[in-house]
Amino acid sequence: MRFFNTAGPTNCQKHYCVPPLTRFNLDDMLGLIDRERYFVLHAPRQVGKTTYLLALMDCINQAGQYRAL
Repeated sequence: MRFFNTAGPTNCQKHYCVPPLTRFNLDDMLGLIDRERYFVLHAPRQVGKTTYLLALMDCINQAGQYRAL
């Protein structure tokens, strides 16, 4: 049974959520990474920054070109 998460990263299998990789332009983020550029992910508390970065890490690792930790 899903529920609303109010603390910590969201697990989309357990919590109600908007798919994290659809919240920002994934192509722009991957382009910055390919060009070895820095970027800042700035937003208020509990917006989904950590959840997005964890989903981005999984996406990068599945692609196989880089290894994100």
